Amino acid sequence: MAINRFTIRVYGILFDENKRILVSDEFIRGDYFTKFPGGGLELGEGTRDCLKREFKEETGLDVTVCEHLYTTDYFQQSAFNANDQIISIYYFVEAKDVSTLAVKTKLFDFELHQIGDPKGQSEVLRWVEWNELNEDAVSLPIDKIVVRMLKNLIKK
Repeated sequence: MAINRFTIRVYGILFDENKRILVSDEFIRGDYFTKFPGGGLELGEGTRDCLKREFKEETGLDVTVCEHLYTTDYFQQSAFNANDQIISIYYFVEAKDVSTLAVKTKLFDFELHQIGDPKGQSEVLRWVEWNELNEDAVSLPIDKIVVRMLKNLIKK
């Protein structure tokens, strides 16, 4: 199959007051992934507006989009569609109050009904302690690069 389109994804890096980082554990078409919250850019939408919308949809949080961290600078084929090239854009984000955020404490802690349909999709949120954040904590290749960048950039 030939690559015939771009898919642009926008992700947010959110820390809480305890310096934990928010991740999304997802069940997508029978597979499990851990990634940063965010999603697909829609036609006519800017990257910052996309990230605000995605965070609201996925977490219920209103976020402020802050500094740009990284944009994919190499070829990456989509893990979900062999015809797509992925361009991912990462920003730091802030939220005023994360106390109402529904989070799980264990990896892939889904209810049975959330993963009952092998063609379905579901997600749960989880905080990862800074000292437990490493490349193995996320699933997607671009996210692994971002974790490396974060660890080099931020010495907590």
